[in-house]
Amino acid sequence: MILDIVQLGHPVLRERCRPVERVDDDIRRLVDDMIETMHAAQGVGLAAPQVGVAQRLAIVDVAHDPDCVSFLRVNGEEAELADLMPLVFINPELEFGEHKESDIEGCLSIQDVRAEVKRPAALKATLPQLDGTILEVETDGLLARAIQHETDHLNGVLFIDRISPAAKVRLKRKLKRLMAGEP
Repeated sequence: MILDIVQLGHPVLRERCRPVERVDDDIRRLVDDMIETMHAAQGVGLAAPQVGVAQRLAIVDVAHDPDCVSFLRVNGEEAELADLMPLVFINPELEFGEHKESDIEGCLSIQDVRAEVKRPAALKATLPQLDGTILEVETDGLLARAIQHETDHLNGVLFIDRISPAAKVRLKRKLKRLMAGEP
């Protein structure tokens, strides 16, 4: 089922989400619906708060761009991107590399706004899975950026919080309209 994606101004987007304590049929159904919703919206990631659920659960799917990473290791072994997608995770923990890169980001909860965001280029992510296993994912590129972006959502942080002061000034009027629910 395609879910409604909450938009900028909705309070759940600013909440630090509670951990997923137990994976049950409701969580599995939510994940299936989130995957369907993300694909229908042509997104590369979706976090539970974006569909109004304040839990530490997110999905990422960058399979459409198999060259979007220069390396991918899962639990210390080289891995294929297609084998990992869609990547569903709960209660993530991230460690970042020192080098940072800028790239353009957007968000399904902030329609028609895109801006340059500087983030760590590579990361090591500890990603608990629905079946109780834990994936340790080391990667860079779009996958690293998407994992960071979705994890930010779980902490009540939006990509517009990470843009430069000059970009914030340029977008101020548009963001104010979106916050008020105007197009």
